[in-house]
Amino acid sequence: MQSTAISFSPSISLPSKNRHNLLSLSPSRLPLRFGSANGFSTTAPHKLNSVRCSSSSSKLNGSGWISDPLPVPERDSGGVTVRVTSSEPEISAGEEEPPKSKPLADTLVLGSLFGLWYIFNIYFNIYNKQVLKTFHYPVTITLAQLAVGTILVIFMWTSNLYKRPKISGAQLAAILPLAVVHTLGNLFTNMSLGKVSVSFTHTIKAMEPFFSVVLSAMFLGEFPTLWVISSLVPIVGGVGLASLTEVSFNWAGFWSAMASNLTNQSRNVLSKKFMVRKEESLDNITLFSIITIMSFILLAPFAFFMEGVKFTPAYLEASGLNVNQIYTRSLLAALCFHAYQQVSYMILERVSPVTHSVGNCVKRVVVIVTSVLFFRTPVSPINTIGTGVALAGVFLYSRVKGIKPKPKTA
Repeated sequence: MQSTAISFSPSISLPSKNRHNLLSLSPSRLPLRFGSANGFSTTAPHKLNSVRCSSSSSKLNGSGWISDPLPVPERDSGGVTVRVTSSEPEISAGEEEPPKSKPLADTLVLGSLFGLWYIFNIYFNIYNKQVLKTFHYPVTITLAQLAVGTILVIFMWTSNLYKRPKISGAQLAAILPLAVVHTLGNLFTNMSLGKVSVSFTHTIKAMEPFFSVVLSAMFLGEFPTLWVISSLVPIVGGVGLASLTEVSFNWAGFWSAMASNLTNQSRNVLSKKFMVRKEESLDNITLFSIITIMSFILLAPFAFFMEGVKFTPAYLEASGLNVNQIYTRSLLAALCFHAYQQVSYMILERVSPVTHSVGNCVKRVVVIVTSVLFFRTPVSPINTIGTGVALAGVFLYSRVKGIKPKPKTA
């Protein structure tokens, strides 16, 4: 459900006609719910209509792009955004209030979206790993995934499934750095998946909060609290412990996953420093769609230069590969890749960033467990403990990163 957003400064003047209409509404007819960025809300006792006033500063998710959505860039906190969240019909005296089935329906929809998010991500990793095990060209595979995403975006725009945006030159210039690091993040992840097991790649990618904290402190001046620093200790320790006992360990796969962490979190920092003005901002899905197209254009010449044309039926047959199998699994992986990110955005519109981060942590656990079972990856007890400790640290980080230090009183 789309909501109407109206931005205005704290100092406003309303026309006399509108002011009269606003004053004529009694509190019992128009309850207000005031929401803050951390999800705290206060609701008036009577609830017929609902108007939610929220801070205009956007919420930023610090997770990786492969597993998570593109973060919403933070904006100036000087404005206030009013979002109309519902338009329930008024009930006159004597009429019975209809049963409140909407909360239950919303819960079912949200649960279904989480299920689709996990399922699409699981199948993406499985199909992607199957292709990369036999077709050792990660740049070409990444380009193919971006090409499928580009086709889907163009189809959505031309068929009016989603409104085609009007992009200015200033917006494209601001999005370009995000597209560059997005391309590198996808490429490094595929390089790691081609070298080591899926479970180990995702265990290394659990270190994304560490890179987020370091980069934010270096370039944004956002220094972590003691709680956040404490949560990073089990993450780093768990990844190190898992790496020592990983059967598929090799340095190429390890450093590729670490580079993916660095580029993904660099995207978050760039989105906060170089994003366009709030009056020209784009919604998450539109921003992701534009970045997908730009990433395809950026990567295409490098793919041809680095790996040549390796995805033709003639080359695959000459290499002794099953053409139909490679094409089918590559297409399914690309569709799942695009689908799980779109669903992730839909979830982020319905829940707080903290809830989304916790859901992403659970998703990583599900992906690791299912990949171990599907590929029958050998794991030692120490490796299991290290992975569990790292994921527990990620969960702890997602819970404590919103804790603000108490202001000092004189």
